[in-house]
Amino acid sequence: MRLLVTRPEPDALKLRAALEERGYEATVEPLLSVSFEEGEDFDLDGIQALIATSRYALRALKTHPLRAAARKLPLFAVGRATAAEGRALGFETVVTGAGTVAELVAHVVSVADPAAGLLLYLAGDTVAGDLQGDLELHGFRVLQRVVYRMLAASALGEATIEQLATGEIDGVILMSPRTATLYASLMRKHGLASVARRLTHFCLSDAIAQRLKPLGGAPTEIAEAPRLEEVLALIDRAAARSHG
Repeated sequence: MRLLVTRPEPDALKLRAALEERGYEATVEPLLSVSFEEGEDFDLDGIQALIATSRYALRALKTHPLRAAARKLPLFAVGRATAAEGRALGFETVVTGAGTVAELVAHVVSVADPAAGLLLYLAGDTVAGDLQGDLELHGFRVLQRVVYRMLAASALGEATIEQLATGEIDGVILMSPRTATLYASLMRKHGLASVARRLTHFCLSDAIAQRLKPLGGAPTEIAEAPRLEEVLALIDRAAARSHG
């Protein structure tokens, strides 16, 4: 089985390695690239804790002058992957959410005190849900700062187009709603919508699968929980069925 990996770098190469370890082939075609330029300024005065819903937000801290001070504050991370990035960066206290913004909000509300200070939400230029608004409904004051931007690809690579057109690719891995929207748009742009309807799309969530509707019935498999491990389990089960 050959799978199309659509994640940004360097995560795309890590995912390809994980797939190859499981015996699959992978074509890497990042549909988004991360830019840390023109990030919004912030300081830590009056901040009681940081919030991150993406590893990229934490990677933006790697070269920030306040990195050392930030690591001494508690970090609320949306899921295990983001939490692991925080620990790797040196955060002393990492509180891990269950994988969705709604669950992270509930987690923050259960352990933090609105009177203890501001919450600093390190965000991208596009976010899912309204974490800031949801927390403010519970009495928290939230500073949301854009520290990274996702730049969209304008076309698929020629080699990827050829592999899709000739049936060499069996499935597509989609890890974010924005990536899925862009994938659907590019497949239509290149006249590959009918090809998409022959592929299996392994989606991290139902929200991602919904973004494929413009392709007109593209087959989807949805992870039981929003974790990469669950997406890989989907792929393993699909492969087992094809060999069954």
